[in-house]
Amino acid sequence: MSFSLKNIISIKDFSKDDINFILKQTEKLEPVARSQEMSQNMAGKILGMMFYEPSTRTRLSFETSMKRLGGGVIGFAETGASSVTKGENLADTARMVAEYADALVIRHNLEGAARYVSDIVDVPIINAGDGAGQHPTQTLLDIYTMKRVFGKIKGLNVALIGDLKYGRTVHSLSYALGMFGAKMSFVSPPELKMPQETLHDLKGAKAVTRETDNIHDVLDEVDVLYVTRIQKERFPDPEEYSRIKGAYLINSELLNGKDLIVMHPLPRVDEISPDVDDTKYGKYFEQAFYGVPVRMAILNALIKSF
Repeated sequence: MSFSLKNIISIKDFSKDDINFILKQTEKLEPVARSQEMSQNMAGKILGMMFYEPSTRTRLSFETSMKRLGGGVIGFAETGASSVTKGENLADTARMVAEYADALVIRHNLEGAARYVSDIVDVPIINAGDGAGQHPTQTLLDIYTMKRVFGKIKGLNVALIGDLKYGRTVHSLSYALGMFGAKMSFVSPPELKMPQETLHDLKGAKAVTRETDNIHDVLDEVDVLYVTRIQKERFPDPEEYSRIKGAYLINSELLNGKDLIVMHPLPRVDEISPDVDDTKYGKYFEQAFYGVPVRMAILNALIKSF
């Protein structure tokens, strides 16, 4: 089994073999991520970070992953610390960072930014989120988390809840779940339904899906509640956001007696009550940890094969 991609832009670029390769490598790297073993696989290599939008888990887990592998990290966590504030465009910034690094991780507010950069530089590009588009490395850690908990993906019933219109995590995840034969329920307010383009693609892939705006329709059937926050920063109309925020609240009372787990790409605002954190249901902090070995596997696969 090998890895065929030179860049990680969209989960739609992945084959099942590509995903399975990353999952298997992730399992091998977990001891390194937990400081139980050491690795120098990336010794002498540099990872460039270009974050045009705020990030905590994605940025820090990539930095941790590279350092756990013995490599170094350069870049910026916000544009105020770069020449972007002086008017430097995305292309010039990317070309410059690529001169200093062996791969680039980019998060940008514009959908398609990572693919654009991949066409103008000669090092591997990793999309860390492009607007409301895709977040492929988040999807890989989500899939890995489910497989760690259940031992499989095929046949799982997963409810994606919240902001399905603007949420890049659920766009990416739905493609992967469909690829592996999971059933999906899309739970959202009517204003935040899954985009028609995504639904069309899933139908073409013969994925089993359904839509509802009532979380109680799915609670007794699903294995996973994948909860997302209502993203204020994606709304063009603040009044629309105010009407919709808090549409769903996951708390221990709602989950009592259910046979499921709760996942969340984080950050959360008020959609999951803290009383879920230390229960058997809450898996979102464990999920966040898996971002480190997953991204270690990605860096190994991309930079070694480049």
